[in-house]
Amino acid sequence: MNRFETWFCGSAYWRYLTRRQLLPWIVAGSDLGGHVLELGAGPGAATEELKRLVGRVTSLEYDHSFAARLGKRVGGTSASVIQGDAATLPFPNSTFSSAIAILMLHHLHSNELQNRAFSEICRVLRPGGVFLAFEIQDGWLHRLGHIRSTFVPVDPGSASLQLKAAGFSQATADFRPGGFRIRALR
Repeated sequence: MNRFETWFCGSAYWRYLTRRQLLPWIVAGSDLGGHVLELGAGPGAATEELKRLVGRVTSLEYDHSFAARLGKRVGGTSASVIQGDAATLPFPNSTFSSAIAILMLHHLHSNELQNRAFSEICRVLRPGGVFLAFEIQDGWLHRLGHIRSTFVPVDPGSASLQLKAAGFSQATADFRPGGFRIRALR
């Protein structure tokens, strides 16, 4: 992530927006179960709210410094933070009841890595588990915000095909101002 993204994703405004508006919309109508995998936790805008919603949260973060800081802040019996890569998840099969990725998928360096991440997420979800993601569409403003950062936009039109190829069913994309939600079942 570049400096702008790091600042914005760590801001009080983003935490408020994520916890009070975005996350409720993303999870609406979905049963998260008792153990959620949060992918790309960053500075943890959603982590504490997810802890409140489910019994246990495991947050995966690629960046070591983000993972260390978040782990110190929220780590404990109901939450853990692990530094790792979404395309090679370090968990056994069928570990989680749900998985959620907020503005993470476009930070994977290629469509191939996104597809590998989808397969890995499917592998670590229990049968009947739900995968939820929030992403932004491709556009000049989003590309500008990602200068000196990775930006490989997920195409909402083909996301359901990618998810089905990874083993998911009932994959859908729903839109709202600012982005779209992907929902798929294992």
